[in-house]
Amino acid sequence: MQQPAPPLATIAAALRRERERVGVSIAELARRAGVAKSTLSQLETGSGNPSVETLWALAVALEVPFSRLIEEPPAQVRVVRAGEGQRLQSDQADFVAKLLAAGSPHVRRDIYVMELEPGKSRAAAAHIPGSVEHVVVGAGRILTGPAGEIVELGPGDYVTFPGDVPHHYEALEDSWAVLVMEHR
Repeated sequence: MQQPAPPLATIAAALRRERERVGVSIAELARRAGVAKSTLSQLETGSGNPSVETLWALAVALEVPFSRLIEEPPAQVRVVRAGEGQRLQSDQADFVAKLLAAGSPHVRRDIYVMELEPGKSRAAAAHIPGSVEHVVVGAGRILTGPAGEIVELGPGDYVTFPGDVPHHYEALEDSWAVLVMEHR
């Protein structure tokens, strides 16, 4: 899958803002997230190419929804046309997530469209405590869910499961799905 470069300026500003909000150094945040200090430093200066996994680890360490690191401030009316939007590629599998809408500070919910290709699976680390994932498959077939409770879904199928435990995504064929993340 070909993708445009991630929104580096937005990510850089968000990482600095959230790190300063919790009052930790770059070294401490890197340690908490399990990423190299040099990687975090590059991201805060707007360089580098962060994977979904790196940004999730940073969001968990900062105790914020993933979307807070990639979403630009919302406009009053916002349209995301098919094929547009911020796309982030996994470094584990042919998995792309595109954030459609981030929850406001009062409504902690994010909406994504995921594109998955067969091949490698994506092992997702636990997200912030209280996270819940809701998935509706639009096309194709995927395996998803927490370890030990993975289910197969086809077009129109829905599943919900805790997102604050390790979980799994795997395409059995070219697939796309809508993911709604709730953060309590």
